[in-house]
Amino acid sequence: MNLGSPDSPSVKDVRKYLSEFLMDDKVIDKGSYLFRLLLVRGIIVPFRAPKSAHAYKTIWTDEGAPLIVISKQLQAAVQAHSDYPIELAMRYGSPSPKQAYDSLKAKMPNLKEVILVPLYPHYAQSSYETGVEYAQDIHKKGGYDFTISVIAPYFDNVDYIHAMSENIRPYLQRDYDHILFSFHGIPERHLTKCDPTGNHCLQSGNCCEVASEAHATCYRHQCLTTMKLVCEQLQVSEDKYSYAFQSRLGREPWLKPYTDFRLADMPKEGIEKLLILCPAFVSDCLETLEEIEIRGKEIFMEAGGTSYEMIPCMNVHPEWVKALAKWVN
Repeated sequence: MNLGSPDSPSVKDVRKYLSEFLMDDKVIDKGSYLFRLLLVRGIIVPFRAPKSAHAYKTIWTDEGAPLIVISKQLQAAVQAHSDYPIELAMRYGSPSPKQAYDSLKAKMPNLKEVILVPLYPHYAQSSYETGVEYAQDIHKKGGYDFTISVIAPYFDNVDYIHAMSENIRPYLQRDYDHILFSFHGIPERHLTKCDPTGNHCLQSGNCCEVASEAHATCYRHQCLTTMKLVCEQLQVSEDKYSYAFQSRLGREPWLKPYTDFRLADMPKEGIEKLLILCPAFVSDCLETLEEIEIRGKEIFMEAGGTSYEMIPCMNVHPEWVKALAKWVN
């Protein structure tokens, strides 16, 4: 199960997609339904839809939205390694969980269990949590007679770390000064809201390094753990990599540092040759292909950088396919 994309890069379809996405109370979790309705459909979507439609047009392929195309390729690749039927669903848009459930049931009338694999390595209420709860809700409302088992966040799973490392490894043969891990951002409020202790997340400068039950649902801790494990496996020294958070929306504080700010500052710090990747995503999409590969490069090069290369997401890397096949089999 992945995030989803508009049906086309038209303003109409992008408006429809953004409305569904931003009306999710796990994404914008302030105020009442009526408040969100006025905010999203009255202010945010009319302003963002034309800009987002233009952005989608810069990355759209003949086959469709990159995230959908790549997710279907991944589905087919995993299917080649499994005797069980593999279906694809999106949190927003199509194909829906219902379509996936109905297809699985048609292929296996005596189906007893469905394994749900959220294509989000890290726990966040606006990605992993909302995807899982939505799939479970559709399952419950549909009255299906099979059970649902959910793959837990795999940010530190040995197979995931190996696959990501092997996806990155060839790029380390390039001449580079630094690697920037650009994770998708979330509001700081989401982090503290998901803290079961109520007094750990963002309470100190090193909270992610201090053992706590909060880490089971701490997006920041899980992101930094992924980065450290990957760099350890690739034997990248600590002075050669760092992290930042992208894609913020609105004016409230989001996780820092911000990717666009870091891209503008790095050349001034002597970092002129940059490798950048987006580990919060397993499939390339608008946030990687347009925001980072296109706009991010413009920011970095205009600030004085000389070399900028985005390492693609794992997409259908053989080691990633093998990892997924292992989990579901």
